[in-house]
Amino acid sequence: MKKLFLGNEALAQGAIDSGISGVYAYPGTPSTEITEYIQKSDIAKELGIHSQWSVNEKTAMEAALGMSYAGKKSMVVMKHVGLNVASDVFMNMSVSGINGGLVVVVADDPSMHSSQNEQDSRFYGKFAMVPILEPTNQQEAYDITRYAFSLSERFKLPVLLRLVTRLSHSRAVVETFERIPQNNLKFPESPTQFQLIPMRARGLYQDLLDNQKNIQESATNSPFNKVTEGTDTKLGIVASGIAYNYVMENYQDSTCPHTIFKVSEYPLPKKQIKHLLDTCEQVIVFEDGYPFIEEMIGGFFNEDQKVIGRLTGHVNRTGELNPDIVGRALGFDIPTAQEVPDIVSGRPPELCTGCGHIDLFESINTLIPSIGDRRVFGDIGCSALGVLPPFNTIDTLIEMGASVTMAKGATDAGVENAIAIIGDSTFTHSGMTGLLDAIYEKTALTVIISDNSAIAMTGAQDSAALGKIKQICLGLGIEEAHLKVIIPLQKNHNSNVETIQKELDYKGVSVIISQRPCVQIPAEKKAQIRAFLKNCQN
Repeated sequence: MKKLFLGNEALAQGAIDSGISGVYAYPGTPSTEITEYIQKSDIAKELGIHSQWSVNEKTAMEAALGMSYAGKKSMVVMKHVGLNVASDVFMNMSVSGINGGLVVVVADDPSMHSSQNEQDSRFYGKFAMVPILEPTNQQEAYDITRYAFSLSERFKLPVLLRLVTRLSHSRAVVETFERIPQNNLKFPESPTQFQLIPMRARGLYQDLLDNQKNIQESATNSPFNKVTEGTDTKLGIVASGIAYNYVMENYQDSTCPHTIFKVSEYPLPKKQIKHLLDTCEQVIVFEDGYPFIEEMIGGFFNEDQKVIGRLTGHVNRTGELNPDIVGRALGFDIPTAQEVPDIVSGRPPELCTGCGHIDLFESINTLIPSIGDRRVFGDIGCSALGVLPPFNTIDTLIEMGASVTMAKGATDAGVENAIAIIGDSTFTHSGMTGLLDAIYEKTALTVIISDNSAIAMTGAQDSAALGKIKQICLGLGIEEAHLKVIIPLQKNHNSNVETIQKELDYKGVSVIISQRPCVQIPAEKKAQIRAFLKNCQN
């Protein structure tokens, strides 16, 4: 069967057709559509595939490992910065190994279209010493996902499958194949495999090291790694993932004269690389992300520039690739794009008209002249747009959950009137632990949880925090007298300012829940949420 798929959708269908029993994820662009596709799939529902959103990437990966422990195939999905959150379990499960096939899908975001950095997840895979796969197109995203599960069960290891934004969010026709049945429940053969106490972990780590030669051999003989011989030996090309497509787009009407090594499975195969270095005067590397391959084959002593790419300045050091960038590096005469007229130039993102965050920012901005500036610590999500005009409310924005703990640290340093602003989903993702730190030390801190009843930034997915925030805060130890709920509306502006000011005057930890459903939530669902929240308060 053939169907038009986004890269993310092709991967999701590949996972369904691989016999997965569960997908675990936290929304994050550019990865979100993978899980959403499975959630909406009639086949996935019929098969009973678990697909609810997890609270964060760490809990998602741990749950996926639990499903693997029980012998079933599972997939965990996140964007690149999410792997930082899940890195503890990721590194350790490479030592314990897996039981049922487990594929870790990470969507990187070169050029930072919706991210804080350009992090390249291939380094995590190398760090953990597990197989890494990187599809070049939508068809390969489907095929390589099926291959990933077989590879995982073959080596009894998690497999890292890396996408990039352009592949995730572009469409092509994909041919699908017969679905593989789900695994039956089956516990690990060794009852001690998942017991990582030091005396057992040492032996398992040695097993991981011993397995490296087999993983290397798999990459060397992989059907997804391909050398195409050329006649011009002055230059050889190494192209990984989507960069291979960019190379080939420059030769649509001709045959590429250079030998090309397409890389989609790692560890980097030494045999093909040696062939290129032995037969070509110079080798150029195209990869979307960090100079991962270039560093490995060029090393630190490349004065003669036999290997060129991002590190040598022949390819842009930052940002994603495209066919024009690749073409210029290959010597094609490609004109520089004309300057875009102001009328169509890029504009910064902005909050939706009627968004509750707007009224919250206006309340805080009213107080800033009296409490002092440089005191508002922000977090990831829609509320992050408070760093931009016309609000300019938020002073820091680093990563998920950092608002509460950075505000605490600033308070510890002597800053008064520190405010942490965090969304409801981000609070349950990674803000609760920071709040517990502040409660434990009785820090003079005001935390404002901007509760819009959804994971709004990525498409208003359901939030695990819905109706639970007040009880969570009380359970953590917030005094009920200093747990306030406000409704961010213009008509409530004066009373909201007064509430925030009173809690800033309190020399302890206080929480203000600024509660108003996201304007993007459909009216019918919004009414249900309001009724549910009212019932929770009663």
